[in-house]
Amino acid sequence: MSTVLEQADVAVLARGLSLLGSGGGGATAMLELMLARRSGWPVRLRDARDFDPATPCLGAAFAGSTILLGERLPGEYPFAALIAAVERYLGTRIPAVCSLEGGGMNGLVPMLLVDERELVDADLTGRAVPGLDQMSLLVDGVPGIVAASETGAGGVAIVHSDRPDDLEKILRAAIIQAGGSGAVVFAGFTVGDLAAHAVHGGTARALALGRAFDEARASEPHELAARLGGRLLGVGRISAIEHDRTDPHVDAIELVGHDGAVHRLVARSEFLAFLTDGRLASAAPAVIVVLDAISREVLEVTELDLARTVCVVELPAAPWWGTPARAARIAPSAYGLAGLDLPLHAGAGA
Repeated sequence: MSTVLEQADVAVLARGLSLLGSGGGGATAMLELMLARRSGWPVRLRDARDFDPATPCLGAAFAGSTILLGERLPGEYPFAALIAAVERYLGTRIPAVCSLEGGGMNGLVPMLLVDERELVDADLTGRAVPGLDQMSLLVDGVPGIVAASETGAGGVAIVHSDRPDDLEKILRAAIIQAGGSGAVVFAGFTVGDLAAHAVHGGTARALALGRAFDEARASEPHELAARLGGRLLGVGRISAIEHDRTDPHVDAIELVGHDGAVHRLVARSEFLAFLTDGRLASAAPAVIVVLDAISREVLEVTELDLARTVCVVELPAAPWWGTPARAARIAPSAYGLAGLDLPLHAGAGA
């Protein structure tokens, strides 16, 4: 089974990936422009089951600050040096590529590499996440993962460790040294590993979301949410944005609902939880989407400001997150936020 993408599909796919960004993941415009320059359309993404399970695979993504990445644009071949380094380290060419992150700008990254590699329709998150240690292969403890990142001035750092903490902390330090944003590559796994330890069909889901969004964009909020396969959490005007005193990366955004309810969004680099009148209504791993109530623009955490009226929609998490051990790596408690986890049976991703 495969998915064929025409160049005209990129904008629609990008909208679906923005929805799956859950307020993070970065704007897709830069990747859309990069893909507009490539030839060789259409692009074919194949299901993992259509490959020899022993086929070596890699995943590629941009990491660090997406704002800085937009200010300091990457070169024409941002992953070439990293891929060459991991192939030298592993002693083999890697013929297949998948997406590391299934939401936001990184969902488009594998198509930059399609001229030399076959695309696997699988990713390691099904949504945007902030941590490299939250990739599905690491959450499930798949051994032998090798990762590489930029260090700046043409340097490359390679980490080979079975401890997710090592990859996150060492690569994060390298990205900071490179200026706060840069390219990352994961390797040392096979397409067979993806079959058991990855999110499948993410491209098809993002395409369907993008198309449904375009068709229902002007609809009433509850109808738009339903057309996206989700549910409306609330509509309201932003009345306050509070920064957490103990964690400067955490924001609480208060909304005055049109129905008189008081809503609260809890966010880091993505939206993590939503409460109505003090009752927890949604939490990661479910995908919380915030839309401008007038333009229907998909908003990131950094784009929320006072007096803006927004619609908040919950989309189901990828089924891969539907076990306690996996959900615990992305639930609000994973970021030190107590009392905001939903039982799996109560969440949309159960």
